[in-house]
Amino acid sequence: MAVSISLVALFGLVLFFLLRSRSLGAGSAFVAAGFGFFLASTGAAEPITQLATAVIDALHQL
Repeated sequence: MAVSISLVALFGLVLFFLLRSRSLGAGSAFVAAGFGFFLASTGAAEPITQLATAVIDALHQL
């Protein structure tokens, strides 16, 4: 749970800076957020969470 909250905060921060630097339009940001929201409700959510947790654990062990 803590990993997913941290990733949400990280991706939100990246999205904020992309919008601020005008590298990403508001429409694209809406599509990216919608895609993430709908992806979380599919069967792909669990493997993505496991992959993110494994990568973070591997980085922590370095």
